[in-house]
Amino acid sequence: MKTTAEYATEILQELQRTVKLISGEGSDSLVDAIGEARHIFLAGAGRSGLMAKAFAMRLMHLGLNVHVVGETVTPGLGKEDLLIICSGSGETKSLVSMAEKAKSLEAAVALITIYPNSTIGQLSRIAITLPGAPKDKSTSDYSTIQPMGSLFEQTLLLFLDAVILSLMEKQGLDSSTMYGSHANLE
Repeated sequence: MKTTAEYATEILQELQRTVKLISGEGSDSLVDAIGEARHIFLAGAGRSGLMAKAFAMRLMHLGLNVHVVGETVTPGLGKEDLLIICSGSGETKSLVSMAEKAKSLEAAVALITIYPNSTIGQLSRIAITLPGAPKDKSTSDYSTIQPMGSLFEQTLLLFLDAVILSLMEKQGLDSSTMYGSHANLE
């Protein structure tokens, strides 16, 4: 039986392999779209949704007008807005419906996924492919020791943090300048 530290080491090795496979294609378009959007909306289901919420928090720290779909204080989406969907499969029914609605409202849609040719990918202006194993590994030859979509979700968080670094550089911000937007009622 392996120790927890040995498992953690294997997970890091998987992430190093996966991050090297990320294509830069689409990343600059996403950074530009975020900078141009009036409002940025984040959506995802399950653990991918949690990664989307973490990204929304960092966008807020950058001073951007960002919302998480489904929260009670989230406003309506409009023509000058951007909906970013985080979905390994790109087929989650509730997220497909959101992408269809956003497109009908003439908002920009961006997808971060394993499958850029998915239903949501077809509806998106920007589709960024991240390598990773799908939840159902019976249809994939991608190898991971981790359960379900863990490798995708971890890669997603690392990718989104890299997008934050790109935005910080563009805006001339650093961690200390962003700290002014940090929660202070904790």
